[in-house]
Amino acid sequence: MKYLVTGATGKLGSKIVDELLKSVPASELAVSVRNLEKAEALKSKGVDVRHGDFDKPETLDEAFKDVERLLIISTDGDNETRIRQHANAVEAAERAGVSFIAYTSLADATDSQNLMAPPHVETEGAIERTGIPHAFLRNNWYLENELGNIQGVLAGAPWVTAARDGKVGWALQEDYAEAIANVLLADDFEQDIFELSGPLHTQAELVEVLSDVLGREVALQEVSAEAYADVMRGAGVPEEAIPIVVGIQDSIRNGSLEVESNDFELVLGRPVTPLREALDKLIATL
Repeated sequence: MKYLVTGATGKLGSKIVDELLKSVPASELAVSVRNLEKAEALKSKGVDVRHGDFDKPETLDEAFKDVERLLIISTDGDNETRIRQHANAVEAAERAGVSFIAYTSLADATDSQNLMAPPHVETEGAIERTGIPHAFLRNNWYLENELGNIQGVLAGAPWVTAARDGKVGWALQEDYAEAIANVLLADDFEQDIFELSGPLHTQAELVEVLSDVLGREVALQEVSAEAYADVMRGAGVPEEAIPIVVGIQDSIRNGSLEVESNDFELVLGRPVTPLREALDKLIATL
């Protein structure tokens, strides 16, 4: 059996590779990366490191050669870029004759109003049209996405949000990595869509737990979308990224991440890391 993970040197991808290596020998694992130098550590472990660039489809033909179970990790960038890159990867997978495709998607992708949903809808559709057995791993929200807010709080700032009472299924990337690795390795799940959502919490509830972890009250500042944009500018967020960070707040406020599901525990075989413990772990890394 040959497994391949794309984007294997990224924050999530590297964690998934570590999980896979707990269960399969390095000789059965390949990775596809744009920068081979960044994967030297994996190569030294015996992992088959291959060059694959989603903007250069010809490199993917070689990268995906002889692969049976493929994990496509969604790329970064604007929606148009991601749609094109993902399409290149799916088409290359079909040409290579892979027997299974797993794809990291977004919570409730096909019905989501999230500004980041379109590339995931397009990619899920492209994979379905190949007829290749697949799994869509619909990731809710990484707790690591809140590191900027946590660092601000540690420096004495309030937790600023425009998401109001919108709920989020936060979980650590290490939990997502373990779940994704389990799906890639297994062939006995009776479903092909996995809503990987942790227990749902509002921003206020998250801040309450964070206050408990820090042993002091963290101020919660609820603002309008316009005021949130000004706060982000003041924090140094580039102007071109302002619509994205504000749009994420809008999406949360509108309920796009309020997805209740037990798929995470089903795939992990255990509960998701509790929020207090997860925050402890993150803060310990800062």
